[in-house]
Amino acid sequence: MQDMTGRRIAVVLANSGVEQVELTTPWRALGDAGAQMTLIAPTAGTVQAFNNDVEKGDTFEADVAMAEARIADYDALVLPGGTTNADRLRLDADAVRFVADFAGAGKPIASICHGPWALVEAGVVDGKTLTSYPSLRTDIRNAGGTWVDEESFTCPAGGFALVTSRNPGDLDAFVDAAAKAFA
Repeated sequence: MQDMTGRRIAVVLANSGVEQVELTTPWRALGDAGAQMTLIAPTAGTVQAFNNDVEKGDTFEADVAMAEARIADYDALVLPGGTTNADRLRLDADAVRFVADFAGAGKPIASICHGPWALVEAGVVDGKTLTSYPSLRTDIRNAGGTWVDEESFTCPAGGFALVTSRNPGDLDAFVDAAAKAFA
């Protein structure tokens, strides 16, 4: 794992529905490598995680409300999945704007499973190659992206690095690729 000392990473998610392991695995690995991790949600406060989208998991505290998050405060962005998390996040105008502005600033983004829905909504997948949970493949194609079925894929096109993976089974590859792109 790359040394992440000094890197400031935003983890953006909804206040409910995130797939717990897709939050905790990158959070711990990147944090253990020295990154400063910040949890951002539509409202500061409690975030309810889930396991397999159905069973309540742990709760976490969002450090910053989405409307108050500033692109300049972060070097990289992680968008974890969870079906309801991703669906709620893509309906939050502040989150969609943050993702679009992050990509526009040329900063790296890593997104797993259903997380790319926010990328589609933000209009930043046109010309990109990425992977995701298979049910997003049509959404990605309709947004101008190319979908591939790979454990992890890093796309440098479009002015920013985009790291994507399909599901929790790909987390090791996802974290390794994200660390390389973020370092």
